[in-house]
Amino acid sequence: MFEDTKVKRSISVALMLLSLFLAAKFVSELKAMRFIGSSPSGQNTINVQGKGEIVGIPDLATFSFSVTEESLMVSEAQSEAAKQINAILEYLKKNGVAEKDITTSGYTIYPRYEYNKLSSAGYPLGKQVLSAYVVSQSVTVKVRKLEDAGKLLSGIGEQGATNISGLSFDFDKRDELAKEARDKAITEAREEASKLAKSLGVSLVRIVSYSDNGNYYPLYKTMASDAYGRGGEAASAPAIPVGEEKIISNVTITYEVK
Repeated sequence: MFEDTKVKRSISVALMLLSLFLAAKFVSELKAMRFIGSSPSGQNTINVQGKGEIVGIPDLATFSFSVTEESLMVSEAQSEAAKQINAILEYLKKNGVAEKDITTSGYTIYPRYEYNKLSSAGYPLGKQVLSAYVVSQSVTVKVRKLEDAGKLLSGIGEQGATNISGLSFDFDKRDELAKEARDKAITEAREEASKLAKSLGVSLVRIVSYSDNGNYYPLYKTMASDAYGRGGEAASAPAIPVGEEKIISNVTITYEVK
């Protein structure tokens, strides 16, 4: 009987100690959770910003055009569209545009329906009937010799291109220029951080966060398709000023200080 009482008392003590251990561990983990995803409470920081700007003259022009043909037979519409596209592509290549700079950006085939009757007031009546199948192909062209852009726009209009639009200017190596602008912004931010730390009487320890926001200001020119469409005399090649373009990078850096 005495032995049973002793065993029960030992088990009770062991369970009590285990409960205290688990409770202490739970409280410790609960306290630790407050610091997950947050900076140490004693950390002091400063924020600085920098701006880098690159100004240059674009060396690449881009425009798009399309060719559209209609027929009651899809194959006929496709054949006519192909003839027009091939003639335009041949013209572009003869005038110095590389094949790699000519890209098909869209190709569609769809039926066009019309009502078979009209009222005296001109409102459609009756049922819709197939009028034609419409085949349209869109092409995007890059021009590296910018002084030829106006001539090419007029030339493809004479070859049957329609919806000539979206002439824009860009840099062929934009990524490199954007990196250069970002490096300038980072340098400016670091210099500002050193000056600020000196004024505050503190020392820079390390970077705790960084963000950048690059942007640029492109130049766009849009050409009306009627000026270059088929069926009429093409306008003389337009003079297209390119101008300058800015590539700007803005960075924000947070430093820990002591």
